[in-house]
Amino acid sequence: MKNYLKTTAFLDFDNALVQDFAAKHIQDAQTDIEKAKALYLAVRDGFQYNPYHLNLTREGLKASNLLERNYGYCVEKAILLAATARAVGIPSRLFFGNVCNHIATEKLEAVLQTNLLVFHGSTELYLNGKWVKATPAFNKSLCIKLNVEPLEFDGTADSLFQQYNKEGNRFMEYLEEYGSFDDMPFELYLSELHKHYGHLVDEKIDLKEGFVLQLGS
Repeated sequence: MKNYLKTTAFLDFDNALVQDFAAKHIQDAQTDIEKAKALYLAVRDGFQYNPYHLNLTREGLKASNLLERNYGYCVEKAILLAATARAVGIPSRLFFGNVCNHIATEKLEAVLQTNLLVFHGSTELYLNGKWVKATPAFNKSLCIKLNVEPLEFDGTADSLFQQYNKEGNRFMEYLEEYGSFDDMPFELYLSELHKHYGHLVDEKIDLKEGFVLQLGS
């Protein structure tokens, strides 16, 4: 369990920004579940989901980096939730899978040339003797816009994705799982982006250092 409580290059909860963020949002929480729920909501709604401006460098994917702005995407937000959980003594790890988004925005789908979201990120938290998944990717205001219920997390059951929107139409489904990791699997992540989105990253790919990708606004 020690690996799930230590600071890492990406889950840098020894950074003052991460420490302060965690402390601020658990002030009224007493139990680990209450702390986890408070941190989940803080990450989910404190940062607008934005998959168009991606800093895929080692520095850009650190938890502390996200705290310098008010937007991020699923991987960044999962990393921040994992880091803040460790900051308050809750073991955490990262979980990734490929997701089919059946109501992806036309703009994003056109850029990606697919409705497959590769390496969709979630956080796993060890609470009351078991691992539970939490996915803070989509902020509440975006969910309202997409006509889906905001994804809630109660600390006792997996919270992965909204399977259907409010009209009963399929929203998201997992097609492949990469599994769980005690830190960001950086090179695997970049290689999967290269594999599935080669038209976007072929000239930018650097499996050691990463790259910045601007897809629009």
